[in-house]
Amino acid sequence: MNIQKNNCEGGCACGYVRYCITAKPLITHCCHCRYCQRQTGTAFALNALFEASHVEIITGSVDELMTDSPSGRGQKIARCPKCEVALWSNYFMGGIKDMIRFIRVGTLDNPDQFPPDVHIYTESKQPWVKLATDDAIFTKFYEFEKTWTAENENRRKSLLASAQNENSND
Repeated sequence: MNIQKNNCEGGCACGYVRYCITAKPLITHCCHCRYCQRQTGTAFALNALFEASHVEIITGSVDELMTDSPSGRGQKIARCPKCEVALWSNYFMGGIKDMIRFIRVGTLDNPDQFPPDVHIYTESKQPWVKLATDDAIFTKFYEFEKTWTAENENRRKSLLASAQNENSND
C-alpha cells in the first residue's frame, strides 16, 4: 500500500478538525466488542492503527475523554469539540500508552484503502454480521507475533521499547 498525500487526510463531520496520516497502518481492526457497538451505534468499529507520530492535526484541535474498554484499562477517545465525532482512540496496548492511534477509518476522506485485516472480539458480534471464512477471525484478541507482519511487529516492538525507556526515566 502506498500512502499518498491526497489519500492520507481525514476529519470530522463539521470540518473543524482535519488530520493527515504519514505512514502505512500497522494493522486494521474490525472490532465487534459491545463497547465499540455502543460507542459507534452500529455493529462494529473499523480502526486502522498508526504510530501517533504519523498522525498530524492539520487544523482544529481535539477533546480527549476516557471511556471503558474490554481490557479494563480504558481508552482515550479524541473527538471534535464542535460536532463531537470520534476521530481516533488511544488504548493501553501491551505497555504502549498513547503511542498508537486507532484511527476511525470512516473519518478518512478515502476510507476504502483500509479494509479490515482482522476481526476481533467476534464472541459478541451481531449474529447477522457474516464474515468470510478466509478472514482472520478472533473470538477475543490475538497474539501480535502470529498476526502482525514481521515489519509491523518490529515497529510495535520499537514503540514498546520507547515506552519502557520513558517509564524508566520517570
